Amino acid sequence: MNRHVNAIAGRLSLRHPQRRSLEILDRITEIAPPGKGADVPAMLEAIRCEFPSVTDFERDFPSLCFALATGVGKTRLMGAFISYLHLAQGIDNFFVLAPNLTIYNKLIADFSDRNHPKYVFRGIAEFAVNAPSIITGDNYDQHDPRSGTLFGDVRINIFNISKINSEVRGGKSPRIKRLSEYIGESYFDYLAGLPDLVMLMDESHRYRASAGIRAINELRPILGLELTATPFVETPRGALAFKNVIVDYPLGQAMKDGFVKEPAVVTRKNFNPAGMSAEEIERLKLEDGVRLHESVKVELETYARESEKPIVKPFLLVIARDTTHAGQLSELIKSESFFEGRYRDKVIQVDSSKTGAEEEEMIGRLLKVEHTDEPTEIVIHVNMLKEGWDVTNLYTIVPLRAANARILIEQSIGRGLRLPYGKRTGVTAVDRLNIVAHDKFQEIIAEANKPESAIHLQTLVLDADALGQRTTTVVSQSQLATQLGLKPAHATSSTTMAGQDQAPVFTRPEEQKVAQITYEVIRRLENQPQTLPTIEYLKKPDIQAAIVKAVEEQHQPTQLELDGVTEKPDFAAVVAKTVELVTQQTIDIPRILVVPKGEVKSGFKPFTLELSTLKYPAVSDELWIQHLRTNHLEVVSLGHGGIEEARLEDYVVSGLVDFDDISYDEHADLLYDLATQTVQHFKTYLSEEDTRKVLRCYQRDIARFIHAQMQAHYWEDVAGYEVRISKGYTEMKQSAYSHSVQEPTANYRVEPADKSNMARYLFGGFQKCLYPVQKFDSDSERKLAVILERDSLKWFKPAKGQFQIFYQNGADHPEYQPDFVAETAATIYMLEPKKRTELEDPVVVAKKEAAVKWCANASDHAASYGGKPWCYVLIPHDAIAENITLEGFAARFA
Repeated sequence: MNRHVNAIAGRLSLRHPQRRSLEILDRITEIAPPGKGADVPAMLEAIRCEFPSVTDFERDFPSLCFALATGVGKTRLMGAFISYLHLAQGIDNFFVLAPNLTIYNKLIADFSDRNHPKYVFRGIAEFAVNAPSIITGDNYDQHDPRSGTLFGDVRINIFNISKINSEVRGGKSPRIKRLSEYIGESYFDYLAGLPDLVMLMDESHRYRASAGIRAINELRPILGLELTATPFVETPRGALAFKNVIVDYPLGQAMKDGFVKEPAVVTRKNFNPAGMSAEEIERLKLEDGVRLHESVKVELETYARESEKPIVKPFLLVIARDTTHAGQLSELIKSESFFEGRYRDKVIQVDSSKTGAEEEEMIGRLLKVEHTDEPTEIVIHVNMLKEGWDVTNLYTIVPLRAANARILIEQSIGRGLRLPYGKRTGVTAVDRLNIVAHDKFQEIIAEANKPESAIHLQTLVLDADALGQRTTTVVSQSQLATQLGLKPAHATSSTTMAGQDQAPVFTRPEEQKVAQITYEVIRRLENQPQTLPTIEYLKKPDIQAAIVKAVEEQHQPTQLELDGVTEKPDFAAVVAKTVELVTQQTIDIPRILVVPKGEVKSGFKPFTLELSTLKYPAVSDELWIQHLRTNHLEVVSLGHGGIEEARLEDYVVSGLVDFDDISYDEHADLLYDLATQTVQHFKTYLSEEDTRKVLRCYQRDIARFIHAQMQAHYWEDVAGYEVRISKGYTEMKQSAYSHSVQEPTANYRVEPADKSNMARYLFGGFQKCLYPVQKFDSDSERKLAVILERDSLKWFKPAKGQFQIFYQNGADHPEYQPDFVAETAATIYMLEPKKRTELEDPVVVAKKEAAVKWCANASDHAASYGGKPWCYVLIPHDAIAENITLEGFAARFA
């Protein structure tokens, strides 16, 4: 494989379908090298022999379609194509076509703005020094393209086909064909005369049959690369599929691979439209959509705070019948009768009824709808939002336009599938797109469940009682942070602070300011474990003196202090009091790093694969797979994007080298040994041709199967490990919970009424907990909290990332988050209540082993300064009773 493919795929972090597309382009340049005057029929024949799905270029020049589902990353793939063709093939000239003004402007930004978050060449070192020249449909006639550029510079022309279409009406020539005074010929003729012009067509299904594209085809580039999510053209006789599709990565596969959100159709529990007018149904759908939106908003904020990621502000999309209907909906949403007028200033109407300044304001707000500081939460549109509007924060869609189920599915979900964090999080509400369709629910489900449907929809049934429960994100910061008057960052309208009834220790603003600076200084001292191995060292006179000096240097006196109106704070007293608070309200949690000594060698030992369960049947050219997860039939057509390998074993090896822990250079002998075993296994019951089809069709699944077995034979040769303490103590991280506004904080001493649904309760009333409120996963955890309140000095349930303990689970190393930490006079305990039936579960055992090692290392560190040892205790849930002491648990289960 070309070395540039691996380099570009790594630098641009290409996903599997993007990388596969780049590999296929590389293969095409080998079997059918593009060039001026090339034999087009011969190129088609060469490509068709290896990629049977390509039956016709459908143009006078070689053109191939890469059909990738919405949200997978077609623009980034264009950047990869251009990088490869320039670096590997020496091609310098590119012509990029956009279907409309929105995508045209987006492409210009993505290709030219190096500070843009979606800049397509980020990571390509050659372009960092000498960036491509971007020539657009607005400036191409303002300079001589053959002057002022260094030899070898890449030139990317970006044009809007819709503008060209408007120019050729009535048989006219487009402006690009007019004579240029700079070059003595038209820019069109200049491009047509280039020896290496490659055309990239974004969303090519939109303009395949347009008059403009017929004019553009006369450019006769050496190669055309089409990108679209829908490789067909709608005609009066139905959908007409492209004949030049070389990669087909459909939406169903993107959903399965986790590259996009999971769409779900939403209805009300026991919804019965009988006796309801169309207006009443419409109002109900709109109100339920808003209630769902408010719930999603809370879940997104809770997730962001738990995982320390940016908060995503979701918005709701309402699809109206026409501009009149859109105006009526806008007035309704702005009225006082609609959720007490809460959305009056948070709705925009996007349609052709707006002109002038109103239109500019509408477009401005629409383009900023992802920004958390932009207030829009509801967008009403008729038919203006199509390809190119690439937002990641659309979570709820309310279609109010009359349409059949297929159109509702296709037109509704396309704009909302992109994931805000680039990948699924495992949190259902964060990974799901909701389509509110009470009256169309069964019809949509039936349509989605048809065998020919591209996707299967989840279902979400809303309970009327639950809809009435407003939720909020409860931020539970440490008691210490609250006592110092600190506030969580980025509070939103959905944020509620726990422990607000607790007054800060420092009531004077000047002292509170000094205390907060002191705390910042103490936080920075975390990183000096040799000087400060524990928070108790903060009480040393020399340490406190250094803190006082640092605080005085950072403190900026207010104007009132400068004028002598207010008394200057007593820095030493405030620092001393703050240090006392920190030592009282913190448990020493060191940051421990275990690093190898000397050179580390690793690899996989040779072994015999267990292949008895690998029994794929012979496949036909069209393979029907019933996906149990998605309950839909997906047609996988052989030849759509497959590469014909010279040896059968190469299918297995090329699948395995995609894994990050496998290096071809270091593991080649083992890889081919495993590949040979696999091929021989299939040949015991399949012919060679059928074996090739199975290896090609199931390549990724077979590679996963083998890779999983390789993990048991991993070896590592290292002289030894050393434990490094990078922090003597760590700041107490805040927690966040989604909670019903109507549900009061529960008393932790009282057994809740519904123990089967512990997640609904937020418990408070603690005296020794380092946080004002906590949530428990079971009643056993609540009982353990009662014991800790009685037997410990202080305790808490750690937030994600507090310890950074990682355990091995197959090839992955997830983070382990202990359930409880408690400090007594002699010991610090890490406590994990677990169902008795799960104590021997491999994951539970792996977590235990990682935690025990961490506690041993932490105890060694504590011994170095006379601190308390750590002890890990795994407690069976049915052993937890309030008459058992903490020491009793440790004696039995540590």
